[in-house]
Amino acid sequence: MGRSKVAISLDESTLDRLDKLVKKQVFPSRSQAVQEAVEEKLARLERSRLARECAKLDPAFEKALAEEGLSEDLSEWPEY
Repeated sequence: MGRSKVAISLDESTLDRLDKLVKKQVFPSRSQAVQEAVEEKLARLERSRLARECAKLDPAFEKALAEEGLSEDLSEWPEY
């Protein structure tokens, strides 16, 4: 996958903390640290969106939907 350059502005405190992590070799570079932070934040947002959507579901309705058709005779099921 290709990469694109992006310019960002950070306050001095954040940049100092980031540079300390790079110096301690927690990250190989500023760029790698920022990329990992953005990826982690995006993943967290996607998980929270899934949780919000799941919270909207009605458990009784979902159970009934899942069990629909299970009481039918297996011989009535079509062959694949």
